[in-house]
Amino acid sequence: MTSTVLADLPFMDAFPTPGEAQWRAAVDKVLKGADFEKKLVGRTTDGIRIEPLYEAATEQGARPLRAEAGRWRVAARVDHPDTTEASRLALAELEGGADSLSLAFAGAPAARGFGLTATSVEAFDAALDGVMLDLVRTRLDPAPGGRKQALLLADLAEKRGHAPSSLQIDFGMEPIGVLASSGALAVPLPELGERIAETIAALKARGFAGPFLAADGRVWHEAGATEAQELGAVLATAVTYMRLLEAERLPLAEARDAISFTLVADADEFITVAKLRAARLLWDRVQRACGLDPKPVFIHAETAWRSLTRRDPWVNLLRGTIAAFSAGVGGADSIGVQPFTAALGLPDGFARRIARNTQLILLEEANLGRVADPAAGAGGFEALTQALCEQGWRKFQDLEAESADGLTGIVGALANGHIQKGLARERDARAKAIATRREPITGTSEFPNLSEASVSVLAPPPPMPGNDATGAAITVEALPSIRLAEPFEALRASADIAQAAGERPKAFLATLGPIAGFTARSGFARNLFEAGGIAAPSGDGFAKAGATDLDALIVAFRASGAKLACLCGSDESYAAEAAPAAQALTAAGATVWLAGRPGELEAALRQAGVTNFISAGCDAIAVLQDALAIAISPVSTNKG
Repeated sequence: MTSTVLADLPFMDAFPTPGEAQWRAAVDKVLKGADFEKKLVGRTTDGIRIEPLYEAATEQGARPLRAEAGRWRVAARVDHPDTTEASRLALAELEGGADSLSLAFAGAPAARGFGLTATSVEAFDAALDGVMLDLVRTRLDPAPGGRKQALLLADLAEKRGHAPSSLQIDFGMEPIGVLASSGALAVPLPELGERIAETIAALKARGFAGPFLAADGRVWHEAGATEAQELGAVLATAVTYMRLLEAERLPLAEARDAISFTLVADADEFITVAKLRAARLLWDRVQRACGLDPKPVFIHAETAWRSLTRRDPWVNLLRGTIAAFSAGVGGADSIGVQPFTAALGLPDGFARRIARNTQLILLEEANLGRVADPAAGAGGFEALTQALCEQGWRKFQDLEAESADGLTGIVGALANGHIQKGLARERDARAKAIATRREPITGTSEFPNLSEASVSVLAPPPPMPGNDATGAAITVEALPSIRLAEPFEALRASADIAQAAGERPKAFLATLGPIAGFTARSGFARNLFEAGGIAAPSGDGFAKAGATDLDALIVAFRASGAKLACLCGSDESYAAEAAPAAQALTAAGATVWLAGRPGELEAALRQAGVTNFISAGCDAIAVLQDALAIAISPVSTNKG
């Protein structure tokens, strides 16, 4: 074809755009009869479909997402109990690029047993020594006694001579969140409304602009909430605060302006972006239902506590980066990144610096804060956003319909156990997915590292105090705060205790046949055992002249010092050699397992001495508990 002809040919005629039907036909050819839904369609924990392909969105367009124009705020937590250290760490955060401080007092769920201990203006002044309150945004993490802490912060601002109207302070009072996490509320709801209204009036009279109340999604997320459940709970909390303030004759517009949101940014990029976008649309709908002209709510996002791990904590850096990226793209006004060692104790300056720099790179090098709504027009994001709006609204309506003992809405749903039951179902479902590794945790349940280097923290986590409901006007079942990795971490802790008392528990990998035949299953078995802290020694195989040298295998087993042996090989080697290998290992004192599904060989293998079969989809937690019980049994049954 000559250049003249090419020049005359329209571009789209030369490269026609394929339609969905053509794409589907190509996909079906690759699937070769496999189920399209099972192979390519995913679902979120709320049951929302994740399609493999979306068309460009046509109905929605870019919308300004943040309550404040421009880039988001880089938030850092101040939570050291010692006032001198708290001040030093806070200044390091600000000098390193943070422009917002989250003040976590002792007793705040976010403080994890640590937190500021200042109870006077003088002590609070020392804890924030050198911090220029007029140059940073300050927020109080919700905690019991939030009203007193709000007034304490106001007193400090005035003591330093700041004009209250010039300060950016989120006072963070969240009594409903405190009720959910602690199980107790000191006063009845009408009196609570009076106290909140009085506190807001007093602060506004002194010139503070707020917001004063926080609808905090973290308490629900840490108890196992799905994205829609978190959205519904945050909306229901905010609406309850509006009702309480309206009952105290505060205009609805002022009640609305008194509230901020806190949402969790998790390591699922698409669903986190959609959740933050959906939160704003849902809040607009609530405002319109109240007869108000919508105003954007200030949203603080924090990376997920429940996704943090104690094992191979360096992987938390990846989770935090994805979560911070997603929160920024989703339109958060400020973001707090959990230091990667937070699950191990009070983070040191290095971990805090890495958390801070995660955001600074996204802002300064990736320029994410320069785009109002990066996800606008993307069919996948718009579809997820709309689906979460629908699901979140249904969860909100569900909570609004609840009541118990004269309590309605979200407080009534806590009082009658409705929320607790719903969250328990989600926790159980996710725990099963974690245990079977359908939802893998990198560095913990998948690709564990038994030789990981230790990391430093300023202090190990203290014992968490129990909840005291003495004299409370309202009591409910307190919500738990979980991390998804905890079951595997408990297994690793048991293995570490055994190692400290002698040596690490072991499971000998008894490989059958050539390397090419056993590599896949030996790799699977090693990964599984090491997820429970069990070392899995093996050699390069015991094949000799095409068959397994059972004498060499038994010598290696005895030399390993293991009490558990796991056969690993191909289906062909299992058919030919698994039974005699199991008999030989059993005679040598081993408890024998086999990696893979036995199929028609199961009866013969069990008769030969195989007591358990491990395969993809098994309950890894139960399997590893059994393996540890065998591996650390006090009396060896090995026969010399």
